[in-house]
Amino acid sequence: MAQTILLFDIDGTLLTAGGTDRRAMLLAFRELWDVDAAVDGMPVHGRTDLEIVEHIFRARLRKSPAASELKLLHARYLFHLEKELTTSPGFQVLPGVPYLLETLNADPDVALGLATGNVEEAAKLKLQRADLLGRFRFGAFGSDAADRETLLRVAIERGKAHLARLADHIPVIVVGDTVLDVTAGKRLGATTVAVATGGDSWATLATAAPDHLLPDLSQLTSFLAILQGVRDGTQHVR
Repeated sequence: MAQTILLFDIDGTLLTAGGTDRRAMLLAFRELWDVDAAVDGMPVHGRTDLEIVEHIFRARLRKSPAASELKLLHARYLFHLEKELTTSPGFQVLPGVPYLLETLNADPDVALGLATGNVEEAAKLKLQRADLLGRFRFGAFGSDAADRETLLRVAIERGKAHLARLADHIPVIVVGDTVLDVTAGKRLGATTVAVATGGDSWATLATAAPDHLLPDLSQLTSFLAILQGVRDGTQHVR
């Protein structure tokens, strides 16, 4: 059986955080720099946390953040995020996710990992709240790279290190809910699976021409068919 690296985004793909990250960022900027509505109007879907923070600093404070400011913001954001996650009524694990991950984890030839714009600590807080933290063997995070393509490269290299037998070519499947997930995956030669459960609509995702477009991750048979097709070469692999 061919080894395969599967990389999942978190927000809008595995779960909906119910606005907790937005509220945590708003609280942190208000507390530290007396900035209200810091995130309003900022591009966030598919962006890494570092990208979002850079945009906020430039738009609200007219500068790039210093390393000391990033460190301080990081601490206060995580503080507020943890509190928000415990009380958010809108937090939801998306349809089919637990069973799909359980099934994929049972396959020894699958390296199941994350490729998320969340900084690592934020990703872990969200996955812990969703009872999904132990499902992933590795990951790349918004704290590893500011742009998604570089982040995916890091995730792929970490995925290779988790496979028992290294082949000359290891197929990669990238699963996400935004056009940015799709375009970054395609640039790196991955098979892309878009799910219309998050940041971009079905119609918007279709314009990016993902290799596969699903309404959500509840269709286990369809997803496993994609995986099998990638493994045996009957479905698109670049």
